[in-house]
Amino acid sequence: MANPVPSACCVVLAAVVVVYAQRHSQQDTQVQYERIGADVTMKCGAMDWDAAVTWTVNGSDIDESHLNGSYLVLRNVHLGHSGQYSCYEGSSWHLKYQTFLKVGTPPKEPVLMCRSNNYPKRFYCSWHLPSPTYVPNTFNISVIHGTREMVCEKEAVPKNRCHIRYLQLFSTVKYKVTLTVTNALGRNSTTITFDEFAIVKPDPPENVVAKPVPYSPRRLEVRWNNPSSWPDPESFPLKFFLRYRPLILDQWQHVELSDGTSHTITDAYAGKEYIIQVAAKDNDIGTWSDWSVAVHATPWTEEPKYLTTEAQAPETTTSSTSSFVPPPTTKICDQEKVVGSGAVAVAVSWAAGLVLAAAGVLFI
Repeated sequence: MANPVPSACCVVLAAVVVVYAQRHSQQDTQVQYERIGADVTMKCGAMDWDAAVTWTVNGSDIDESHLNGSYLVLRNVHLGHSGQYSCYEGSSWHLKYQTFLKVGTPPKEPVLMCRSNNYPKRFYCSWHLPSPTYVPNTFNISVIHGTREMVCEKEAVPKNRCHIRYLQLFSTVKYKVTLTVTNALGRNSTTITFDEFAIVKPDPPENVVAKPVPYSPRRLEVRWNNPSSWPDPESFPLKFFLRYRPLILDQWQHVELSDGTSHTITDAYAGKEYIIQVAAKDNDIGTWSDWSVAVHATPWTEEPKYLTTEAQAPETTTSSTSSFVPPPTTKICDQEKVVGSGAVAVAVSWAAGLVLAAAGVLFI
């Protein structure tokens, strides 16, 4: 006869597994959306008001102070209340109700912008919300030119942008674009109208390079390329706006250039580092692009020259530890002067002798 103990253990284990699975079931029975600050009441399915129930949120028991009979009451809900709520019957832990609560806000008026950076091929419209809603949103865009609705091809990335191809160039009929945003808590919309030319705005110039001009201490040579997104610079040429300033000053200097993709700055401060940027615009229509990435350059400076001639070379002093002091220079006298001086001395001595002899005769 088989031992009944292992069978009984298996039955108990199976029951525990069932209860655990019921308690922690991830059934997506429904999603409940509520506004931030609202009071929320949840019923435990078909259970009576006075039935014994247990509520959990994300698998953790909820304190009974939040219960009104079998109802769960949440006051002034906030984002932290979002989660999966489950209600179980008494001590049997039979799942009676389950919902996923998402707390958020209705959408505010969206921000919509349309621009053509590759005229005359097409333009694009992009949008965003001024503040998050914390719940899923759906956007719907409508583009109308005159009486004709145009197709707006959405991009995979980013998702908040779509492109519209021009069907007619140089049209004076305005475009009308309406964007509507909807979520479970509300909806909002915005509409803009514009002329074809008003939204033309090229991308900034690319590959801006600034270099010093040799032997010209006040010149800087600046070069750049047309934006790669501009499709036909021959038929729709661009003009450029260059600004520059030394890092030590805040005031910009500006130069507008009707053609070409280079310019030589001739009034730079010698030896001062400069910051330089370039913007682009269609010659006749639209607005200026944003500024290009800033580049830095310093005008040419002459390298210092070092003195190398013998006359200008610094003297080399040889130090010595000897205490010997050289004697003063001995003056070499003229031999004739020395001889002459001797003869005069002899003559004076002879005359003095005669005077003494005469004095002796007188006293005798």
